[in-house]
Amino acid sequence: MKKNIAPQAASALIDRKINNLPDWRGKTLAKIRKTILETDDEIIEEWKWMGSPVWSRDGIIAVGNAHKDKVKLTFAQGASLPDHDKLFNAGLEGKVWRAIDFRENDRVNEPALRNLVRAAIAYNQSKLKRKTRPGATTKARGKMKQ
Repeated sequence: MKKNIAPQAASALIDRKINNLPDWRGKTLAKIRKTILETDDEIIEEWKWMGSPVWSRDGIIAVGNAHKDKVKLTFAQGASLPDHDKLFNAGLEGKVWRAIDFRENDRVNEPALRNLVRAAIAYNQSKLKRKTRPGATTKARGKMKQ
């Protein structure tokens, strides 16, 4: 059975992860986190996949990871999001996920990142509306009526 971590515990684990990165990667991940959380009051933090900070609202928005030479912020539905500011610079060939690789001395473009987070939330909410639309039928039900 899958064990969920309470949001407060997830936030504490993310704090610890950031504090254990005393170089530029910790500062960058902290800045990304702050920007994401300030974008919408209903975003929750989760801890998944053996140590990855995850930000969600009505579905996963993004996953953050620190690597040896970069901090990677991966948007779960990035291929479906408008990226007017051209933040995505990794995973561009993927059909679903898109990522932003931050390297040392890269600046976090907070307004553009907020726009992507808002777009991800809107995308997640549009998926929920499609699932709960009154009168919607599944393909299986449609076939049974024939």
